[in-house]
Amino acid sequence: MTAPAFSMRALPASAFSSAAVATVIGFGGTVALVVQAGQALRADASQIGSMVTALCLAIGVPGALLSWRLKIPVVLAWSTPGAALLAASTLGLSWPTAIGAFVFAALLMILTGLIPTLGRLAARIPAAIASAMLAGVLLPFVLRVFRVVPDEAVLVVGLVALFLVSRRLWPTGALPAVLAAAFAVLAIRGQLVLPAGTGLFGHLEPVAPVFDWKAAVSLGFPLFLVTLAAQNLPGLVVLQSAGYPPPANRLILSTGVASLLIAPFGGHGVNLAAITAAICTGPDAHPDPARRWVVGVIYGGFYLVVALFAAPLAGLFIAMPPAVLAAVTGLALVAPLTGALQGMVAETASREAAVLTFAATASGLALFGVGSAFWGLVVGFAALAAGRWIRPQA
Repeated sequence: MTAPAFSMRALPASAFSSAAVATVIGFGGTVALVVQAGQALRADASQIGSMVTALCLAIGVPGALLSWRLKIPVVLAWSTPGAALLAASTLGLSWPTAIGAFVFAALLMILTGLIPTLGRLAARIPAAIASAMLAGVLLPFVLRVFRVVPDEAVLVVGLVALFLVSRRLWPTGALPAVLAAAFAVLAIRGQLVLPAGTGLFGHLEPVAPVFDWKAAVSLGFPLFLVTLAAQNLPGLVVLQSAGYPPPANRLILSTGVASLLIAPFGGHGVNLAAITAAICTGPDAHPDPARRWVVGVIYGGFYLVVALFAAPLAGLFIAMPPAVLAAVTGLALVAPLTGALQGMVAETASREAAVLTFAATASGLALFGVGSAFWGLVVGFAALAAGRWIRPQA
């Protein structure tokens, strides 16, 4: 059956409102984390602006094109766990070296999409181990919400209270409410001064990648793995659950190519969305499943608008006092951490290995210049192997 053609007259208001809500949640919810990732990798304000611009373009253009071409609502997002992994890095890597790791991770994703066998192997990665690594990466950010209370007691406690109330009354609006409150207070205080040289429009600033094996192992491989296991695979499940059997290899390949193209401009990676995809793929977005793909096109269009003004938007978060930025970031990661902890302990057989993975990752262990995310995986897979290969004596 031929898919219905695009028609503005056939679009309900819900198609625009769903795409708009998904954009606000996707961008506003975790852009603070992206900014922290850039700062941790010693990127300057201009390079962080390029990073945000590139990510928004890679979400908007491929997402809209894939939605139109495949006639299914393809919703992309930047890698939130990947950004957390970068922001938690204590290896002191330079920005060009980090970009080399982004390229490496993108190439791994492309290979996964091109080679069906790799895709099947990736799907067999123990969910508990991937969730445990993700939880270990996210935990320090959530803990930091309370560690910065002495620095900004009234504001941070107020943001936490607002978050708790909003999560009960309007779950999807909790993070936008926290952001609005934080910006309002900082504006009243006169603490929202954009970095010098911040322009009105987004820009792209290319940097030649520097390839280093330690960065590839410490950042590149974990970035690929956590993006695949915690974002791309759940994103495929969301599409499947919504009644759209996804062309998995094609979609994974597309996210890898998009990530490779934006890596020189600071983009750490894009992937299929899960939470925001659920907003755009259900009947509330469009009553006609055959026409729901237009919501993906509209969503991509909104991200192109965000990309146009990415520099001042990123500048607002760069201007935040560190304690407030940490509080906003930590609150944004409460839900992902909760989901990762649930996935970590869901399977009884791998629970001990998952806990060891979680502990090693959260510890910040660094050996031979290689970071804790990699060692967490090593510990977890070793524990799984020991449990399967070493049989207790009768």
